[in-house]
Amino acid sequence: MFNEESNCIMNTYAYLPVNLVYGDGCYVFDDSNNKYIDFTSGIGVNCLGYNNKKWVDAVSKQASTLAHISNIFLNETTLKLCKNLTNISNMSKVFLSNSGAEANEGAIKLARKYSFDKYGINRNVILSLKQSFHGRTLAALTATGQDKFHNYFFPFPEGFDYVEVNNINSFKSKLGNNVCAIILEAIQGEGGITPLDTSFVSEVVKMCNENDILVIFDEVQCGIGRTGKLFGFNHLDVTPDIITIAKGLGGGLPIGGFLCNEKLSNVLTPGDHGTTYGGNPIACAGALVVLNEVCTSTTLKEITNKGAFLKGLLENLNLPIVKEIRGTGLMIGIETTIDAALIQKKALEKGLLVLTAGKNVVRLLPPLIIEKVDILAGFKILEEILKTL
Repeated sequence: MFNEESNCIMNTYAYLPVNLVYGDGCYVFDDSNNKYIDFTSGIGVNCLGYNNKKWVDAVSKQASTLAHISNIFLNETTLKLCKNLTNISNMSKVFLSNSGAEANEGAIKLARKYSFDKYGINRNVILSLKQSFHGRTLAALTATGQDKFHNYFFPFPEGFDYVEVNNINSFKSKLGNNVCAIILEAIQGEGGITPLDTSFVSEVVKMCNENDILVIFDEVQCGIGRTGKLFGFNHLDVTPDIITIAKGLGGGLPIGGFLCNEKLSNVLTPGDHGTTYGGNPIACAGALVVLNEVCTSTTLKEITNKGAFLKGLLENLNLPIVKEIRGTGLMIGIETTIDAALIQKKALEKGLLVLTAGKNVVRLLPPLIIEKVDILAGFKILEEILKTL
């Protein structure tokens, strides 16, 4: 498939053998009109599914009026999104970017400048967790606590160190006078859908607050309603200094950003940071629809209920091949005893799209608008595959 055409693309992805051409709701269709239940939502991006009328109308209208103007001008759509984001997050300021990696890069820069302004040049280390994932740009990649992503790309930027997941003693051992921030995912996505322990996070945040060490929550994958709350850290009863967002915020268009509290609101000044496409009006128009549709108490409750329904079905499988079911809301991982890529391939053949997260975890990120009848249909395909394997 696409042999001649695909030869022009760099060999960085192991493409699945299907040509998707259109979508509707939580379903996508290939060039032979085969129908697939989507439990991937574009790796958590298409939170409203496909062909959502409100989203399509908003981005189409914006595209016909003002597509891009750069950040030396303001526009109503971008301003409205920024205001909505700061209001719902209880943060003071937001910087809009293009992606999660760029959002995390900006958060790292903000944390380091705050520490530089207050403490001087030698307080710049960013702590992150092992098995974390924060992006593919060099600083975000260095913050990523997985060796498999680090190979080949040396040398890396200095000033990063790693803490064992849910191990408070490991954190304490890294807590030197040179540390300025820690970056955490409430649920590690690429790291195998691994939730952080509430007690661990609580103690980390407490010690950080006592030592003026900034707490950054990477909400790129688990934010914007994915877990049944606005942000993943809302399950942990803590308040970060910086929040990074992307993926589901755009509903299908590239957008990211980082938010900060009042303490950090004036750290970055003109010339300290920038981006050409960040705050693009079309992407912001789509994001406004996402916030209006997803970030309501009714919708978040529905996501919680649908996630519990899917997780309950999986937990009742009671199969030797299934080691553990993890996750919250519509962000669920199935740890298995076999290669998850094999399950992904079998699911595709039977009309279900799923993701992997590491060697042995099947990752499920269906659109947030999915109905229980479609969840059940997707589960039955998974059940058949797992029983067969």
